Amino acid sequence: MRLYGLRHLRDPASADDLVQEVLLLMLERLRAGRVREPDRLASFVLGSCRLVVRNHRRGLRRREGLLDRFAGVFPHHAEPDTLLLDRGRLRECLGRLAERERTVLVLTFYAEQPSAEIAARLGTSPENVRTVRHRAFGRVRDCVKGGDA
Repeated sequence: MRLYGLRHLRDPASADDLVQEVLLLMLERLRAGRVREPDRLASFVLGSCRLVVRNHRRGLRRREGLLDRFAGVFPHHAEPDTLLLDRGRLRECLGRLAERERTVLVLTFYAEQPSAEIAARLGTSPENVRTVRHRAFGRVRDCVKGGDA
């Protein structure tokens, strides 16, 4: 099912949604006794995949048509710059930080550790960790926006 979804939808998230939708449909039909030939379950699953993909594509076309039709009626909101993040630039800005600042940011945002745990690990106070994090985050933000870190 997932391979079928990947091949026809070309998106891993959509393929996962396809698998869930078809499995739910199959379970509902089996529980209700609406599968006439249980030995042909694979054919039922394949047919269900085809129908779900077709409905997915139909929905996309319908949404695109509505967007084209009503594009002038509703105001568009430009995506904020934060969504268009340049990962290379971010990597460069993080590389400019002092090792302690970079460590605090990584432990905070990647390892999702609270200030108290980071403080114990670095041998400092939680208040100091929050101060280092605040300053480092500000330097990275300024650097990504075009300033220097």
